[in-house]
Amino acid sequence: MASGVPAEVVEAFDINDVANDVYELNFGHRPCQGNIQTLTASDLDKYKAHAWLLSPPCQPYTRQGLQKHSADARAFSFIKILNLMQNMSYPPQMLFVENVVGFEVSDTHDQLLEVLSSLKFNTQEFILSPLQFGIPYSRPRYFCLAKREPMCFQNPSVNNKLLRTPLALSLTFNNTSLSNHDQDEEHLELVCKPIKEFLDIVHPESKRCCCFTKSYYRYVKGTGSLLAASEVANLHSFPSSFYFPDHISLRQQYAMLGNSLSVAVVGLGAVVWYTGGQKSQQSQKRNMYQ
Repeated sequence: MASGVPAEVVEAFDINDVANDVYELNFGHRPCQGNIQTLTASDLDKYKAHAWLLSPPCQPYTRQGLQKHSADARAFSFIKILNLMQNMSYPPQMLFVENVVGFEVSDTHDQLLEVLSSLKFNTQEFILSPLQFGIPYSRPRYFCLAKREPMCFQNPSVNNKLLRTPLALSLTFNNTSLSNHDQDEEHLELVCKPIKEFLDIVHPESKRCCCFTKSYYRYVKGTGSLLAASEVANLHSFPSSFYFPDHISLRQQYAMLGNSLSVAVVGLGAVVWYTGGQKSQQSQKRNMYQ
């Protein structure tokens, strides 16, 4: 599934060597590997990237974790990036941030909005799940779409708001097809909870499955069969052309899929992100930074 956004990735960053092997095989470019905290404003300026897509570590914000937020060392790299943005000569004009539910009530989220406001960004925030897009997969996630003035969203009525429905996205396209699958927050939370707190038992006639995590590969005797890695990728809406290098173990495949994003949700979000007022046709084609 492709979003159709007219853009070129000028650089990708990931500290995980195995994840970079997968990226290189599928996209023909090996991401920059290393600690993002070592980057400087001038390092980022050299890319002159128009748009950044950021998916920072989620562990500081998960409900199962300690919820230390910005005090968690794993949050430091994202906070460093936010600080660098304020000192760049060529800061991004668009930002797309993804994280787990819980990020939106963290002090890191507060820092994100403070930095974006200081740089004259308008934001549209969402809690969205593939279930709301007709995909039988419960994976609620936080998304922040941001555009720097004078750029604007096509549907500015939801600027600087946090919404828990995709209907605002469908209104951007004057399309109500999403309404048939829309579900409120309470129902999304309910269908995301596995049976007995740790097992998600589904049958061929089931209408949904719970969120896959990197621990999905662990097998519990008597619980039946695991979904194949390719089936998990399908539920993430990965394209049929996606594949893993031969040396990646099955456990590693499940772990990376468990850390992945829903392509269906991100794809539509990216289209909304790129739709609306643009400075020029040239700026619409400027490179993306991931």
